[in-house]
Amino acid sequence: MQRAIAEGYARRDRNNMAPTIEYVTALLAQYPDHPEAIYEVGGAYDTAGEEERARGFYERALAAGLQGDTRRRCLLQYGSTLRNLGLFDESIVVLREACSEFPESDSLRVFLALSLHAASRSDAAVAELLALAADRIHSPDIDRYEPALRGNADYLRALDAAAQERESE
Repeated sequence: MQRAIAEGYARRDRNNMAPTIEYVTALLAQYPDHPEAIYEVGGAYDTAGEEERARGFYERALAAGLQGDTRRRCLLQYGSTLRNLGLFDESIVVLREACSEFPESDSLRVFLALSLHAASRSDAAVAELLALAADRIHSPDIDRYEPALRGNADYLRALDAAAQERESE
């Protein structure tokens, strides 16, 4: 399966996804219950800009038991697709759960920040990016200000929490 998927992506043209969609759809026909085959069809539709179609395949792949790094990538793409469809709250839930499941994934945190921003929660988005910078960027200059970065992230999260509480009243 992995070799077949790699072969399909070696020929992928992001500007013309029709051949890739045809290839992964044929692969899915051969392996109709294989979570990775289902995921790859979703990814191809997503790249082609067909987010609503991609969404269904991502949901099927996750329900079929997608595991490991492919699961992480699927959750990221699914969360991003939900954001692109304007389903910001759902996107945030998916990406937060994914961050909990894969705490070392920087890309999940960045896409969570994008979804928070899209949901007009800029304080929470910037807080996530500040925390990511404090966690992952290590240089004498950043390390010196790590406590300030974390303090500002906490402050912005508190502002966001207060705003969310006011909205729920």
